[in-house]
Order: sequence, then structure tokens, then C-alpha cells
Amino acid sequence: MHRCRTALIYSPLFGNFNYGDDHPFKLQRNRLAFDLMDSYGLLDLPGMVIRNCLPIDDDLVLTFHDRAYIDRLKEFSASDEPRADFRFGLGDAECPVFKGLYDCAALGAGATFEAVRMVEEGFDVAFNLAGGWHHAHPAKASGFSYINDAVIAINWLLTRGRRVLYLDIDAHHGDGVQEAFYDTDQVLTISLHESGIYFFPGTGFEDETGEGTGKGYSVNIPLLACSDDAIYMKAFDEAAYPLIVAFKPDIIVAQIGADTFRTDPLTRLEITTHSYGDIICKIRDLKIPLVALGGGGYDLMNTARAWTLAWSIMNGVELNPRLPPSFIAKIEPLGYPHRVLLDAMHWAEEAERKLALDAVEKSIACIRKSIFPGIIGSHGATKGQ
Repeated sequence: MHRCRTALIYSPLFGNFNYGDDHPFKLQRNRLAFDLMDSYGLLDLPGMVIRNCLPIDDDLVLTFHDRAYIDRLKEFSASDEPRADFRFGLGDAECPVFKGLYDCAALGAGATFEAVRMVEEGFDVAFNLAGGWHHAHPAKASGFSYINDAVIAINWLLTRGRRVLYLDIDAHHGDGVQEAFYDTDQVLTISLHESGIYFFPGTGFEDETGEGTGKGYSVNIPLLACSDDAIYMKAFDEAAYPLIVAFKPDIIVAQIGADTFRTDPLTRLEITTHSYGDIICKIRDLKIPLVALGGGGYDLMNTARAWTLAWSIMNGVELNPRLPPSFIAKIEPLGYPHRVLLDAMHWAEEAERKLALDAVEKSIACIRKSIFPGIIGSHGATKGQ
């Protein structure tokens, strides 16, 4: 019997960086998730390793990013004074500049590259908590993202002849990754996210399907506010999953942000650990090599719980739904009231739920009409798979 080989990519150096006390992106969540995994005994499992990482090489960074942007990022990172250059998206409230900024971004991208490299070497799963900076563009920081680690890693896989599926279940559209692969059929990007009608980054609609040879290889499933567990799973099961199966990727790169949860302070989706865990299970059961990237999550305990649940599923371990007493003792003095790992399945209020359900049914119908014939027809799968 094949024992699953898994790798958790983790560097304590992320604790040295800070976007600012008032900024919603808190790197402390990585340590909180790591401590919760440890409390559950998930850091000493048969077949798993914990791997440190190095900053990404410039040569790899420049497979996506413009040199002038990276040079400015490095210059600002080394400065003792706050700096700004809005041409490059640097220095506003969203993408602040701080001492060591480039080191932080390069380390996160290096961790993703290490994850991809380990999967290429034969690991079944590699998880980088600090990855998933999906809003970074070639010459512009955006959405708390400075270096697009997923694009750089996928570019490396493409040089090795791999066929890649990029799945993004973060609450925000994976616009930077879609942009990078909009004109190729070697990468299928699928993003489930809160609708850009009223929500950052204002993209990710059903008609964004790719161009040239990439036509039909960008898939977007926008969700209205108040989309709950059942609506989220309907979108995944009826639109995303059949395409993943039909595409037959060599590797899946999945951005598994936890900002879709109903108590996240920045978003208005209403999912819980119920549908989040269900999606991770379905990805795992495909038995396709998986690189998972942490992504968003602005309620720190939601994020720690989600990533711990994901890591347990990736390793085939069932956890006690109550948090370990040792972890409760650690978080209680910090003001966290949490006692359970898992949430009950959640149903949104009736009126909002009907609007969200109608919208997702229209999105699914649109994808089945515009995307399914090309992907499912050309790769020999059936709609029932």
C-alpha cells in the first residue's frame, strides 16, 4: 500500500515581518496554525516532513515580474524610511512598504518553490502556509501581494513539461494568476470567489474565459454575498470538479484561503469548515500531486483552524472536533474564546440565500455552455464524472 508522503513548508522567519499593527494581513496566523497542528500531533506523522525554505532566486522571479518593479521593491525594502511609488502599487494602505519587505515576499515565494520542487521529486502533497499571493501583477503590487509565488512556481513546472491545474478557493478572485496564463491551454485556472460586482479586485466574471490558445482555460465562478456551504459546494461539484477531472492535470496548485468563512472581517461569503473540508477531501481523493498555498484569511483563529483541518485531511488523519486543551491554554490568555475545530453547517438567511442560489445556478449554466464542450469534450470525460 502506498503511504502518502507529505511536506509542510514552514519558516519561523515569517515572524520577523509585520505589515503594520492596523493592517488586516497578519503573518502571526502562520505561527498560530503551526501551533494548533502541533497540539493535534500533526507535525510528527509517518511519511511527513517539515521543510524550511530559502528566498526565491531572482532568475525565477523574473519569469513573471518586470525587473524595474523588482528593483524598486528591493530598494524600498532596504530603506529605513517609508517610501511609495504608486506606479508600482507600493506604499498605499493596501500594499505598505516596510523594512525587509522584499525579504518577506521572496521567502514566501521561495517556500512555494520548495513545495513544488518536493512534489516534483515524488511527494504527494506539499503545503506552504505562507503562499498564495495571487494578486501580484508583473509590475504592480496589489491586494497585499508583492511577488506572485504561484505564477513563478507554475512557470517552472511548465518548463518541465507539466500540465497544471490552478484552483483558487480564496474569497478574492485570483486575478494575477489568471492574467499570467490567460493565453495558454497548458494551465487551467479555476477560481471560486466573491463576485467582483462590488468586491476586490473587481474581476473574475464568467465571460473571462481566456484568449488565443487559452480560450476556455480560464474559469470563474463568482458568488454573491451570503453564499453558504450548500451553495459553495454546488458551485464546486457542478462546475469546478468535472473540469478538474476532465483536464487530467499532472499537478494541482491550490490556493486554499480561509477568508471565505462567514466570520471573516473582510468578506461576505458564509461558508464554514464543513464545505472547506469537503473540497479539500475531494481534491485529495483525486490522488493528483498537490501543492497547497495558504492564501487569505483575516480572522486568525478561522485561518488556523482551516489550515489545520486541511493538513489533517491531506495526511488522512481524523481530528477530535474539540480543540486540544494545551492549545486552549495557549490562546485563552490572548482573548480567543474558541473551543472547537469544526463548525456546524451553515444556512444563510432565506432572502439573501435565494439571490445567491439563483446567481450561482446562472453561473454554472454559463460555464457548462461555454467551457464544458471544450474541456470535457476534448479530454474524453463525461459530465457525470
